Amino acid sequence: MVAGEPGDRKRSRRVREEGVGKGPARAPRRRPTSPIRDPEWGPAFIKTVAYAPFPVWVCLNGNEWAKRQAVKHGIAFKPMDNAFAACESPTALARICASLSAADVWAFFAGWLERLPSPFTAEDRDRGYTYDLAFRQLEISDTRTFDRPAAGRAWFEKTIPDQLTLGRPDQVAIVFNRRVNSRTSGRFQTKVFNTGVEAAIQVHYRASKVKQYFKEGRALRTETTINDTHDFGVGRRVTPENWDALITVGHQVNDRLLQSQLQACQCAPDATALERVVLPSTHDGLPAPGLRFGEPRTMALLAYLCCHTHLFVGLTNKSLRALIAGLIPGYSARQMTYDLRRLRRKGFIQRIPHSQRYELTVEGRRLAVFFTKTYTRILNPSLAELDPHLPDEIANRSPLAKAWRAFEHAVDDRVAAANLTT
Repeated sequence: MVAGEPGDRKRSRRVREEGVGKGPARAPRRRPTSPIRDPEWGPAFIKTVAYAPFPVWVCLNGNEWAKRQAVKHGIAFKPMDNAFAACESPTALARICASLSAADVWAFFAGWLERLPSPFTAEDRDRGYTYDLAFRQLEISDTRTFDRPAAGRAWFEKTIPDQLTLGRPDQVAIVFNRRVNSRTSGRFQTKVFNTGVEAAIQVHYRASKVKQYFKEGRALRTETTINDTHDFGVGRRVTPENWDALITVGHQVNDRLLQSQLQACQCAPDATALERVVLPSTHDGLPAPGLRFGEPRTMALLAYLCCHTHLFVGLTNKSLRALIAGLIPGYSARQMTYDLRRLRRKGFIQRIPHSQRYELTVEGRRLAVFFTKTYTRILNPSLAELDPHLPDEIANRSPLAKAWRAFEHAVDDRVAAANLTT
């Protein structure tokens, strides 16, 4: 979605000075919205406001545009809601999707601007009063259809609890297929999972977010929604440079989320990699202190490397320090600088060129996930179950505790049989 604003602000300022818009705040009178059937874009709409400076909202769907281009090129496909379920030539379709540009958006707007009523007279337009387009919302999606939908859904539903303690998403939402408000009759309760209920992972970054859910029971949908281009240091005007920059950001965020989930499934490293991490080493002639497994500061550091918010623009000393300080009171900026140096020399992170930000390497994320999973899901729960002071009624419900106590009894019997008891 893009919004149009007059290109020359002087006229808008002059209108306000003459008294238009003064008094109590009132909701703008918008013209009724009617869908447009464009030969290139399909269903679309344009909203206008009758008050100066006469802003315009334009809403377009890139998937509808791609479908029409595929038909023009004779590419057969099977559609699904806002996506493609199958295609006879995926490579050609990918080229079509990648070719969508800011010029196509401008062509649509310019064509309909000539046909729709305008508050600007011919004299206004001759004097240079016209509209400019700015990004209001941009959504970049990645939809992956499974040959075996049941296997895909099983993977995603297993990924949701797996990511709760690793990626730490802002929320895991349950999305119902009906609207519920105070006037809706009936009783509602959550069942995970049932017909008509979808689980969704959402990660927010400032005004933007990335969302992931299983679409129509057969496709994994990952979509990044950018509501403020300044979140990523990109201008708001719809220009080729800004368009390319935002599309790149969206694809990178989607890909990072998918890669982080895949790496969490297969994260076991070899013995050499573990030794290099936990023991002191040398990197480019500089000392690299070891990251000792089990040390609270190290484990907090590695756990928060898996945080999903780093998927957007990487991490900084300030952003990572704020997370770790929640677990380790008094954690300072100097300690964070020292830890970032350790992580960089150990190959966990790398500096983003021309910035003070860092991003995780593939091996760094894999190792961070392995250490975090091992510590939080194996070591800590197991030690609690092996506690000799654990009440028998609780220990008997734990297979590990029962096996460990049986082993202890067997060892005691063997020692007694050897007459080694005192």
